[in-house]
Amino acid sequence: MHGPALVNWLLALLTAGAGSSCLLRLRHSPCAPHGAHRPLARESDAAEALMGLGMAAMAVTGATVPATVWAGLFALPATAFLLAAIHAQAGRVHRLHHAVGALAMTYMALAMATASGHEHHHAATLGLPVLTGVLLLYFGGYTLWTGSRLLRTPTGTLALGTAGLPQACRLTMGIGMFAMLLTM
Repeated sequence: MHGPALVNWLLALLTAGAGSSCLLRLRHSPCAPHGAHRPLARESDAAEALMGLGMAAMAVTGATVPATVWAGLFALPATAFLLAAIHAQAGRVHRLHHAVGALAMTYMALAMATASGHEHHHAATLGLPVLTGVLLLYFGGYTLWTGSRLLRTPTGTLALGTAGLPQACRLTMGIGMFAMLLTM
C-alpha cells in the first residue's frame, strides 16, 4: 500500500493471521453464533478468509502485482455478495458488509492503479477523499461495534476461547481495513 514498510508488514501479519484462522474454522467446523445458520457461518468464514489473506497479500506486494489484478480479484466477490444480499433474506446485512469490504478493496486497488499511472508525491492522497472518509467512518464504526460485542456477552462476561474467535476475527479485519484506508 502507500504506508511505511513496517506498517505494511504488521498489517500483513495481522490480516494473514485472521484470514488463516477463518480458513481453519472453515475447514474444520465453523464457530457459528447461537441461532446462526451453518451455511451462513461457512460463507462468512470463507469471505473473511479471502479478505484477510487478500489484504495481507495486497499490503505486502503493493505495486508489484498490477492494481487491475487486485481490482478484478475483489470485484468478483463484491458482485457475488451484492447479488446474494439482493436475492436472499437470511444474512442480508452480513453479506452487504462483505460486499462493502470487497468494494473497498476494489476501490483501493483502482486508486493504486490511478496513482501508478501518474507521478505522485508522498503527501498526495490516493483515491477520492470523500469516499475514503466515508469508508473510514464505516470501518471505524464497525470496528468499535465489533470490539464492544467481543467484550460483552449475554452473561456480561468477557468472551474468551473459541466462542469469541469469530468476533475477534471480524475485529481484526475491521482494524486491517481501517489501517489500509488510512494509509491512502
